[in-house]
Amino acid sequence: MTPAPATHTFDSIRRALENGRYAPVYALYGQEGYYIDALVREFDKIIPPADKQFNQFVYYAPETEPGRIVDQCRQVPMMSDRQVVIVKECQNCRADLLDRLKGYVASPSPSTVLVLCWRGGDIKGAELKAALKKNPDAVTFESKKVYENNIPALVAAYLKPRNVSVDGKAMEMLRDFIGTDLSRLYNELDKLVSILPERAAITPEVVERNIGISREYNSFELVDAVACKDAAKAFRIAAYFRANPKAAPMVMVTSALFSFFADLMVAWYTPDRSDRSIQQALGLKSSFQVKRFRSGLQYYPPFAVVDIISAIREFDVRTKGVGSRQDAHDLFRDLLYRIFTTDGSAARK
Repeated sequence: MTPAPATHTFDSIRRALENGRYAPVYALYGQEGYYIDALVREFDKIIPPADKQFNQFVYYAPETEPGRIVDQCRQVPMMSDRQVVIVKECQNCRADLLDRLKGYVASPSPSTVLVLCWRGGDIKGAELKAALKKNPDAVTFESKKVYENNIPALVAAYLKPRNVSVDGKAMEMLRDFIGTDLSRLYNELDKLVSILPERAAITPEVVERNIGISREYNSFELVDAVACKDAAKAFRIAAYFRANPKAAPMVMVTSALFSFFADLMVAWYTPDRSDRSIQQALGLKSSFQVKRFRSGLQYYPPFAVVDIISAIREFDVRTKGVGSRQDAHDLFRDLLYRIFTTDGSAARK
């Protein structure tokens, strides 16, 4: 029986490279470009600067004949133990051309490190993919798409070795403003870490002062206002979003509202609706985060929550031009009005 291929992660590959353990072939692919770019930077460190001219080669797959890549991989390194051959933009190359690399991948040179990159896509070439799978020495890594709910854990992990923490509201501000663009997110975090003392915390004030995100007008504050049914504050934030559309893209705001009410429905059906039960059911890291759900339980009964979730879905569809040509911010004001005035009667029918 053929053993299952080893699972390779970003961290395991990076650690192996740092310790001088190199595979002959790497296939890096997937929707999240950050990790692929970061690993390519690690491969770029293998050959010393003085030797790069002779032992490191970068090709772009759409512009390079596969035979040329194979010929280079078969070359003997010049005054070095190994050479590195990096092939970028494989996602833009025809599958039949990439399949011509299958023979080399099946029997690679031990003195060459070949890195194939499909940034933003899957591995092309069924025959090449089969060769990669069959060769136990080939390392395949999928850089999976990052979703909004992954961001807090990723940020915490990124900051931990830097001895800096981030509070919940600051995290929400960063996620709302930057989204899931990891390159930009980590660049902003590096900026904050560079100006903070060791063991400091990234607070809303730090984010506002150094990144330019308002700590009063963001989707975190909007959800808090909606949770405690503070209509005046919610409409004031909505007006700010209209005047500053880059501050909070509607897709981010919609996602934050939907997540709150979806979680609120879960809170309604926890065994005893105690703070501890809600925290466990929703996977919240602190009891402080339960506060907005406690407010939501007070103001939004279950049938109202069902109506609101339906209204948010309708809003999302209409902002995409289905059944409406109204401005998204006008539609958002209508959504807020429905949230604050619903009694759940529609869900009861």
